[in-house]
Amino acid sequence: MTTDIRVKICGLRDVAMMKAAVNAGAAYVGLVFFPKSPRHVSIDQAAAVAQAVPAGVAKVALVVDADDAALDVIMRDVPLDMLQLHGQETPERVAALRARYGLPVMKAVGVADAGDLAALDTYAQVADQLLVDTKPPKGGDRPGGNGTTFDWGLIAGRRWSVPWMLAGGLTADNVAEAIALTGATQVDLSSAVESTPGVKDPALIERFMTATRAI
Repeated sequence: MTTDIRVKICGLRDVAMMKAAVNAGAAYVGLVFFPKSPRHVSIDQAAAVAQAVPAGVAKVALVVDADDAALDVIMRDVPLDMLQLHGQETPERVAALRARYGLPVMKAVGVADAGDLAALDTYAQVADQLLVDTKPPKGGDRPGGNGTTFDWGLIAGRRWSVPWMLAGGLTADNVAEAIALTGATQVDLSSAVESTPGVKDPALIERFMTATRAI
């Protein structure tokens, strides 16, 4: 048996979706502030969801190369516990945002081959957590939420100086293999628990959570 797997369900767009995730045992809930994503939420939508999240569940805002003006509005109007940077933010930008908002910052790093691994070591020096995700396809307009995996063997046995989370194409059917290969104790998913893009399915959420509890 591994330690309990902490699950982040991202792309929640209303209170009902959030409650389905929390009731199934999610440790983190993610709100996407990226208009190109089918999971994008307005400030008002996000605030309604975040205000209803029970204590003990981390509320995470996912942003992609957002400027200070946009982030100021999000931080002012939505109660949050963590900021997830999913764009091309530099290590300097990560450090600056930690200082500006006083919240933990998770930096997503896309992996396609061994050449991408050095960035994880770099960002581990400035971020509070790492999200190890599948690198998006060339020409893709979304940095995550694409439902594709990478070669988990690339990070087998690797550890960093901060907590990390595995993402990218995880499903109820492959999460046990992913954890066995990588040693991840935290996982992130979105599209695998949707009936259609942007619409979470409580039954799929429960199936995934059941799979993680069986590991």
